[in-house]
Amino acid sequence: MFIIVWLTYQTWDGAATIAFAAFIAAAISDWLDGAIARKRGVVSNFGKFMDALTDKILVIGLMVTFVDRFGLPLPFVLVTLCREFLVSGMRMVVAAKGVIVAADGGGKTKTISQMIAIGCLLAVPLLSKDLGHLLPDEFSFLVEWLHYLGLIGFIIGTHLAVWSGYRYLRANWSAFTN
Repeated sequence: MFIIVWLTYQTWDGAATIAFAAFIAAAISDWLDGAIARKRGVVSNFGKFMDALTDKILVIGLMVTFVDRFGLPLPFVLVTLCREFLVSGMRMVVAAKGVIVAADGGGKTKTISQMIAIGCLLAVPLLSKDLGHLLPDEFSFLVEWLHYLGLIGFIIGTHLAVWSGYRYLRANWSAFTN
């Protein structure tokens, strides 16, 4: 995440392409390690916890950067950040009681929408700076379209974050408060 953030602030040719490629590699490896663990039957509580934590670090770190770099609305980032702290805190409290809360469908959908939005926003400088000289002028609409798609994806992701956070708390409230 730190390298991707650093790359988004670089102006040299290729920086945006490397940032995009690094993000895609991180997203694919995140999905792949979970798929391999499930296939081999080596899913662990530690793995469930670390997978959720690394997703949060990647997404939140990039969201904060995107407020400056791509005009991501700060209120949506703050709502998502609060949700992540609340759900993570709840997970830690119930884990101390021996209850492991794994990601559910709502949380996974939220993460997927956030990852797609990040990919769209990282593709903007890739297409406009690194590859802009290779694309005909008729394709300039694509850059603007990807930017808006990324912003809309984050807005959708924020709504999914609130909804899935509510579902996590509702499902685990008794373990959380006892």
